[in-house]
Amino acid sequence: MSQRRAAYLLAAILIGGSAPVLLPAAGASAASCSSYPDWVAGRSYATGNIIRYTDGKTYIAEHDNPGYDPTISTWYWDPYSCDSGPTNPPGGSCSSYPDWVPGRSYVTGNIVRYTDGKAYIAEHDNPGYDPTISTWFWDPYSCDGGTTNPSDGFVVSEAQFNQMFPNRNSFYTYNGLKAALSSFPGFANSGSDTVKKQEAAAFLANVNHETGGLVYVVEQNTANYSHYCDWSQPYGCPAGQSAYYGRGPIQLSWNFNYKAAGDALGIDLLGNPNLVQTDAAVAWKTGLWYWNTQSGPGTMTPHNAMVNSAGFGQTIRSINGSLECDGKNPAQVQSRVDAYQRFTSILGVTPGANLYC
Repeated sequence: MSQRRAAYLLAAILIGGSAPVLLPAAGASAASCSSYPDWVAGRSYATGNIIRYTDGKTYIAEHDNPGYDPTISTWYWDPYSCDSGPTNPPGGSCSSYPDWVPGRSYVTGNIVRYTDGKAYIAEHDNPGYDPTISTWFWDPYSCDGGTTNPSDGFVVSEAQFNQMFPNRNSFYTYNGLKAALSSFPGFANSGSDTVKKQEAAAFLANVNHETGGLVYVVEQNTANYSHYCDWSQPYGCPAGQSAYYGRGPIQLSWNFNYKAAGDALGIDLLGNPNLVQTDAAVAWKTGLWYWNTQSGPGTMTPHNAMVNSAGFGQTIRSINGSLECDGKNPAQVQSRVDAYQRFTSILGVTPGANLYC
């Protein structure tokens, strides 16, 4: 586990299953409760699906899920009014939705029109965060009804993913990565097709370096395990002194990092850090959380570095710049650059400028 995780990973489950059932979505016209299908435990549901629970009440899926109980898994389901439907009007032209106002409070289900004319739906209550920045709180919304699903158009195919990681651990599944994408819809889904592919390649190149080609799921130096508990935190280490060692594609470590990531993702990683090594989607989400929300020792998030043309070198700086950049470890930097150039070649795009830090 590198030293920078202690200093810079500061204070972000979808499980594969059968094909999601096509149900009325959030943009559908309001109807009586009896018009919605009964909830079935273990049946896969997609974001926007509306079901009738055993008590006769209806719920709307706020996140894809493999049939969780709506009254228990409240992060995945929200109550839905049979009479009035969602807070905003059903799908139509983007002009039918109110303009987004910074600082105005929004609740889950609100749909707004952003300054670029595109619509966004609130996935979580928020005090007026920018939909294009706070992507955990907002998802793109199709103006003709329904949320968009960025994972459907992911710029890396499964064949390309397998080509990038021929010796990967079976834990790091392609489906797990695609399932995680819904939590960060802006990832590899912003800008031109070239930028989208460059960002995907940049993320996967850094992950490749961190995990030895997606081979390691947990930190190999077990002697470090007990070091990652900061008892000065008010919540302590409820999972145990040695529970917060490095896991997943970014080797998430320390109790405060598990709490920060878990709070952002709506998952209790502080109480159950093993989820990062047992659930592929959760593991991928922790990597995407860092990529999209943390700047580490750099000055920008890796996502912003790629979207705003700062270059691959700035992603290295944000991930491990304090130990590698500015000539501190050029061999490690070169390893990341080599992987990035290989992955962009697989995706058929140029790597761009500013590869080094």
